[in-house]
Amino acid sequence: MSRLLSLFRRELTLAWGRGGGPLNTLAFYVGTAALLPLAVGAEPRRLAAVASGSAFAALALASLLALERLFERDFEDGGLDLLVLAGPSLSAVSAVKVLAQWTANGLPLALVSPVVAAMLGAAWRLAPVIALSSVLAGLAMTFIGGAGAALALGARRGGLLLVVIVLPLYAPPVILGSGAVEAFSNGLPWASPLLFLSAYALAAMVLTPLAMAAACRNAVG
Repeated sequence: MSRLLSLFRRELTLAWGRGGGPLNTLAFYVGTAALLPLAVGAEPRRLAAVASGSAFAALALASLLALERLFERDFEDGGLDLLVLAGPSLSAVSAVKVLAQWTANGLPLALVSPVVAAMLGAAWRLAPVIALSSVLAGLAMTFIGGAGAALALGARRGGLLLVVIVLPLYAPPVILGSGAVEAFSNGLPWASPLLFLSAYALAAMVLTPLAMAAACRNAVG
């Protein structure tokens, strides 16, 4: 357990110490949302109609930014070989690395998501549902993205391969998260999409570390 905690702290330090940490991700998230009015027009009703869906789509794109180097840095300097050969199980190591990545990048995105949605015209009363949905969607996206990053290890165009692998799997969190917000906004039952989103996030957290471990062993094998 102490090794996993040390690894968690190391990953947090690396995430914050390279190029401004989550500030780049947050800037991309806000910038992507700010461009939307230029595409669909600044009319408030039109923006409000697409606010939640656009906020979650921007969240999906922002979640991709920090994931390419999740395992690649250790792969290049030989640290991944040590993680495979010694210490805790590789699936636990992978889960800790991804959880640290989400803490450094995904959690700030979730906290900012109500502000981004409000920029697009969403009502402030939706902020708690938007934040909760963004936390769950961000967890699912980060763990799925971690699996994609592990599968892309050693590829010549790993970033492109990562996008191809994970973007289709990002669709359910975007749909369920924005669906929960829209249902709450219209006074409809909103617990069901949120529960489905929770189940999707939990499945991602349980299953993807196994895929990451297998991909890492294959990359160093």
